[in-house]
Amino acid sequence: MAPSEGFSERRTRWANRLHARAARYATPATGWVTQPEPRTVGSFARGRQLLAGNFQFSGYLVEDKNASIWALDPPSPDFAEEIHGFAWLDDMAAVGDFRARKRAQDWIIEWCKKYGNGSGAGWTPDLTGRRVIRWVNHALFVLNGMRKRDSELFFQVISRQTTFLSRRWSVAVAGLPRIEALTGLIYAGLALSGKEEHVPVAVRALSRDCDSQIDAEGGIPTRNPEELLEVFTLLNWAAAALSDAGQSAEPSHMAAIERIAPTLRALRHSDGGLARYHGGGRGFEGRLDQALANAGVRAASNTNLSMGFARMHGGRTTVIVDAATPPDGLASYNAHASTLAFEVTSGRRPLIVNCGSGAPFGEEWRRAGRATPSHSTLGIDGYSSARLAPKRLIGGHQRELLVDVPRDVRLQQSTSAEGMSLSVAHDGYRQTHGLTHARQFELSTDGRGLTGVETLATLNDADAKQFDQMMDRLALQGVPYQLRFHLHPEVDAAIDMGGAAVSLALRSGEIWVFRHDGKAKLTLEPSVFLEKTRIKPRSSKQIVLSGRAMEYASRVSWTLAKAQDTPNALRDLERDDLPPL
Repeated sequence: MAPSEGFSERRTRWANRLHARAARYATPATGWVTQPEPRTVGSFARGRQLLAGNFQFSGYLVEDKNASIWALDPPSPDFAEEIHGFAWLDDMAAVGDFRARKRAQDWIIEWCKKYGNGSGAGWTPDLTGRRVIRWVNHALFVLNGMRKRDSELFFQVISRQTTFLSRRWSVAVAGLPRIEALTGLIYAGLALSGKEEHVPVAVRALSRDCDSQIDAEGGIPTRNPEELLEVFTLLNWAAAALSDAGQSAEPSHMAAIERIAPTLRALRHSDGGLARYHGGGRGFEGRLDQALANAGVRAASNTNLSMGFARMHGGRTTVIVDAATPPDGLASYNAHASTLAFEVTSGRRPLIVNCGSGAPFGEEWRRAGRATPSHSTLGIDGYSSARLAPKRLIGGHQRELLVDVPRDVRLQQSTSAEGMSLSVAHDGYRQTHGLTHARQFELSTDGRGLTGVETLATLNDADAKQFDQMMDRLALQGVPYQLRFHLHPEVDAAIDMGGAAVSLALRSGEIWVFRHDGKAKLTLEPSVFLEKTRIKPRSSKQIVLSGRAMEYASRVSWTLAKAQDTPNALRDLERDDLPPL
């Protein structure tokens, strides 16, 4: 038991285990009501790696060519949960040959014998929902050629899981975990004989969660773009399963899909990947396009904020800015101090990025990835724009919520014949330093030039007094700040023009040049790029403008522009690297 585990958490964990074991007495399904079809899409490369004995989950790689996936010693609780969730079955099905099928069959039957009685890490509502979805999706792949006694065991255990979900979905954390549990229950109830009674309850519950967890603008409380994609995908799957069974999703369910679609489109860069904020990554290749296509929602432009993010675009260039307060309360367990951070993508090539989530690489990387210096924005030396609270147990994990977040985030947007402009400001440093950070962006219509103006200023007498107190503590040496521009690892950067500029070369052949007004010191420093598909953080670089705020208002300006000899359009034929181990 974790040291800070409270009575409520202990009770929930105990009740999950009790209901999991009681589900052994559920009447087993004997077959399918509807012929299930796979909707999840896996990775052929990851499937081949699994067959080769390379088990990569949650940032860890365990290599054993002869071991079963259930014989591994999980290096972390997240690793164990990921393998118990069975999302890897998508990858095995993507390979789809006899060897992959036989290995998948063996591992499923082994799980049934070892954990099907209610033991192990997988008996939580969200993991059970995730697992049931995969078992139903890939039933034809898995059951083809399976021995009769193994097939009977498969139906017994999936029936137990369905009963468990029917009794425990309500204790899942609101949001993605509960939606995952309810979607799994809908899948099983529609597909398995004798389990139809669970469908109406799950459909109504999912509809209520759509109303309470997805706001009017199609956003979710965590403000995590990749998590929003997961929610959107699950809602699509549930609606499609109901439709295939001759039933209809609730109006609230379908309305939520229609609200989310334009928000996801606005959070997508020109390369097709999602903006990387608040613990989310770019999403697996093609997943977003597939989800949008399956939803069948007509494309619509979103001129306002999308889940708190502002999008600017011109030519081949997209800019996405975090322009709202961070998630607060329980929704902030994975949130970052990223207010006013921005990302830039040109065509297929990310240019300016945020470091991303360090969660797959351990607790230290997780904390580092959440700090303001890991984002492309201004930070005051030694401070983030929000702070981390002491750890507490949330959903079975030790988490640090975000506190002291910016409360006042201002925004102005405009569009003209010359391009798009955006002015944003936040008060995250007002309480500690009396300073408000403001940013002004202007992106040209053709996308060839982005200009920025950074301001640190006091807004009233109280702010000035706080600033003066901080100056006294710093012996009148000024408040040190750093303005960071993290670069994607594939950007080749070099200081140019005697230190006055940085030349940035993309694999597409584009050349961009970063310049500034000389009011701060320019350096090119090491950085990291954090991807969940990697075992280790990737090394990269960052442009840093360093200075000291000596007065009640300090201002720095910069430009990011394509070199004059770079054409507006290029045939970007350079292949991306294959998915690494």
